[in-house]
Amino acid sequence: MGDDGVKTALAEKIAGEITLSSDPGATIRKWRTDFGISQTALADELDVSASVVSDYESGRRGNPGIGVVSRLVGGLLAIDERRGGERIRQYGRVLSAGFESDVVYDLREYATTRPLGTLYDALDATEVVAGTSDRISGHTVIDSISAITRLSSEEFIRLYGQSTNRALVFTGVTRGESPLVALRVVTPTPNAVILHGIDESALWDHAADLARIDGYSLAVTDEPLESMLETLATID
Repeated sequence: MGDDGVKTALAEKIAGEITLSSDPGATIRKWRTDFGISQTALADELDVSASVVSDYESGRRGNPGIGVVSRLVGGLLAIDERRGGERIRQYGRVLSAGFESDVVYDLREYATTRPLGTLYDALDATEVVAGTSDRISGHTVIDSISAITRLSSEEFIRLYGQSTNRALVFTGVTRGESPLVALRVVTPTPNAVILHGIDESALWDHAADLARIDGYSLAVTDEPLESMLETLATID
């Protein structure tokens, strides 16, 4: 799918979610923050006051019509394009791998392999178990609940992108049991697994044992999701 096709597909997805949402304002806010765009920046793009954007997001203006939704979506995409189009490309990578963006937040291949420790430092992650390899060439950020409940074992393998030499980052984790058990049926395993949303004290008792058995590095981080995605977007 070409760049125009990806942009059109993304625009349709955002517009559809807003239009069909039981809380359109919250959905607008979700996408705006996902793009890393402030209310003021979006308002400037649309040539309205920031209070207008705030009113739509809070629901004070009621449900936006299709014309307003179209302008909002167009504004988000236009700003992203001027910034280099990272969010549009991110969606394209996820789409080309055959996933929905509510299952996979990001799937990226790096230009060169890099030390795993560099990624851990950037995400303020704590390594619990050292793996057999300390370098990675990409990452995939996955909603753990959506992945476990919706992906087949074959689809789970596609989370690796071009190589298993990568970090799988599972978000929405409470203890880490489910994603780590799910990885046991996938061969081979990734170089690293990062469990997002918990600290080491909350980790499942057997998590470290499974990591050692399968030979991957295991780390945890409680960095805010939006901040983590923004940091990962800077890696090329």
